[in-house]
Amino acid sequence: QVQLVESGGGLVQPGGSLRLSCAASASIFSMSAMGWYRQAPGSQRELVATITSFGSANYANSVKGRFTISRENAKNTVYLQMNSLQPEDTAVYYCNARHSKWDYWGQGTQVTVSS
Repeated sequence: QVQLVESGGGLVQPGGSLRLSCAASASIFSMSAMGWYRQAPGSQRELVATITSFGSANYANSVKGRFTISRENAKNTVYLQMNSLQPEDTAVYYCNARHSKWDYWGQGTQVTVSS
């Protein structure tokens, strides 16, 4: 199994920034893609951003221009830089790793955007 541990969540005011980190127990380069998902109370889990082993990134329309996904292969870590945060970004954020037909998930980290 691949273990994923998220960190960096917390409380931030609207317009603020946070950087989430996801540390993996295996080489993230071996994964087809790494990604971030989020789930707000009463809502389905939704895709936020993904990045392939080739470095190709995709974003949900709601976060384009505000969030940036990146990875540091030497540290087996993927990041999500979140800028211009809005209250609607409040959710538990989950790290995801995809390898072949398998998906692995972290435990989640809470992000709360509130004044």
